[in-house]
Amino acid sequence: MVKTSRWFNYGLLALCAYLTLFPFVNIFAVSMSSTRAITAGEVFMWPIEFNLATYSNLLRDGQMLVAMKNTIIITVVGTALNMLFTIMAAYPLSKSRLKGRNMILMAILVTMLFSGGIIPNFLVVSSLGLVNTYWSLWLPALISAYNMFVMKSFLEGMPEELEESASIDGASELTILMKIILPLSKPVLAALTLFYAIGWWNSYMNVLIYIRSTDKMSLMVKLYQMVQLVSPEMLMSGEGVTQTMVTPEGIRAAAVILAIIPILCIYPFLQKHFIKGVLLGSVKG
Repeated sequence: MVKTSRWFNYGLLALCAYLTLFPFVNIFAVSMSSTRAITAGEVFMWPIEFNLATYSNLLRDGQMLVAMKNTIIITVVGTALNMLFTIMAAYPLSKSRLKGRNMILMAILVTMLFSGGIIPNFLVVSSLGLVNTYWSLWLPALISAYNMFVMKSFLEGMPEELEESASIDGASELTILMKIILPLSKPVLAALTLFYAIGWWNSYMNVLIYIRSTDKMSLMVKLYQMVQLVSPEMLMSGEGVTQTMVTPEGIRAAAVILAIIPILCIYPFLQKHFIKGVLLGSVKG
């Protein structure tokens, strides 16, 4: 019975892995297959008649590289600002001695339940003169209330004796935070950094609303344009007699791969802290 259960678990795990990885593997194979193989529906789990015509076509005019550069700027600066203000909010709110703490927490909790909506947000951003700048993305999203509560719960679980001993030695609150609290908070910092970074990397709607210049568009908006508006000019790769036709499916698959590879490269470095940080930040004690 135990042996049967074990094989059942292995089979279920293999099925879940297949269902999870198949879309990515299939898109990767399509992006590197020939036009004939894609049109004939021969591509399944590996490239058929391997070629990189779709990638060279995407990168030819440099627009994808510009969009990727813009997304990196949005992600790096946005994540840094998010972490800075999340720490600045979570650390004092984790102290029971803070006056008005409960009222502040209640006010933050209300923002998780109610939102002003797109139009009021746009009017505020427009009145501040932030339209068509990246600050229109960063300022309205400086703090995620959920992530702030996660970090607050993590900090509340730290022994108070650490801070008391440091304060007896004359350390200020800033010194305690920078030299004691943050070094011990690497798991939750890594988890929240990953949350914020993925959110910024995948940001789409706010960029579409607030950014007007095409040279400031993010990778996800460019990906949308690739998926929805594949032009006839994009279906040719090469010059002269060496031109090669590429299909819209190949263009879209290559665009998707270019969009997700950077996150896949970053995730393994944060994975060891990810689960531990989320669990410690979500469950107090």
